[in-house]
Amino acid sequence: MLASSSGPDAASRAALRLLMRRLPGVSVIDGAASVEPLGASDLPTLRAATVIEGTALRAVRVPDFSPEAKSGFGAFLDGTQKVQIVAHHRGMPIVIGTVSAAVRVRVDRRMTTWGHQPPRVERKIYLPLRFLPVLTELGDDLAQASWQIVDTSTADKSGEYPSQHPAVLLERATRAVDQQRELLEDRLAEAWCGQGATPIFIDGGISRSANVASSTLAVGVIKSHRTLYVEGDALRIVLGLRKGERSSVFRVSPRSRNSVMSWYLRLRAGEGRDPLWGLVRVEVAERDRSSDRANEISRWIMAEMTPLSLPDGRWDKMAYGVRDCEEFLRAIS
Repeated sequence: MLASSSGPDAASRAALRLLMRRLPGVSVIDGAASVEPLGASDLPTLRAATVIEGTALRAVRVPDFSPEAKSGFGAFLDGTQKVQIVAHHRGMPIVIGTVSAAVRVRVDRRMTTWGHQPPRVERKIYLPLRFLPVLTELGDDLAQASWQIVDTSTADKSGEYPSQHPAVLLERATRAVDQQRELLEDRLAEAWCGQGATPIFIDGGISRSANVASSTLAVGVIKSHRTLYVEGDALRIVLGLRKGERSSVFRVSPRSRNSVMSWYLRLRAGEGRDPLWGLVRVEVAERDRSSDRANEISRWIMAEMTPLSLPDGRWDKMAYGVRDCEEFLRAIS
């Protein structure tokens, strides 16, 4: 997932002009202020998982891999998001969020956009309506301009309303944008799993959607490791994986999500680097013959690491097809 940081586009500037007319005293931020994506709210944690390949987690050399190995992936999916504070009203942040997602298909070694489902770009305005004047006219004007308002001051599940602290409201807006990006990605992934003919490389996990988590076409590749699904000796084994080695397959069953098979895979030599350098976690649908499946998918992922995704700073874990998605989405959003 890429976070874009360019300035407001023409549509966003038009929406901002509407806000300036309808909200007296609004304070516009010169050039807008981009907000970095929020990390997970939970602390970094270790969590035990059930090993389903053997009885204990171990390091496994991926067999039959060579630099000339061919990948079975026919497509790649990724999404982007941009969060911009464009103005304040009485100290309350006014945010424009832009999200996009696309599937790029590889045909004769060339990347093209999937024709069955065009790339999706959505822009919304995030306002704490509870703390702003009730302006029906503003909502009507924005609706006519095809803008949707998202209220960042609604009550949570316990019925508690958020603090009026600007940072709290900004965090709410940022998390709402993140959830909207995930929704776009899940819709495209579901469409591919229903219509596609070849496996798809998904940048991120696949457990949010039951249809994706159960599809043999979906492969999620996770580059960040805020939660490590190992403890004790298993942690030492995963952090000590060498290039071309994977862990045993285990089951991941996140709360309120769908169960999937998973394993860790070292893509780059980690000597002299951070212990998470070149380490990804793979998610696929549960099925029999987990060892064969893990070896096959691991060979495909390793094959996708050439050419290098330079100059991207994440090149140690970035597949070139995912970088192509990001470059394409940056151009259209």
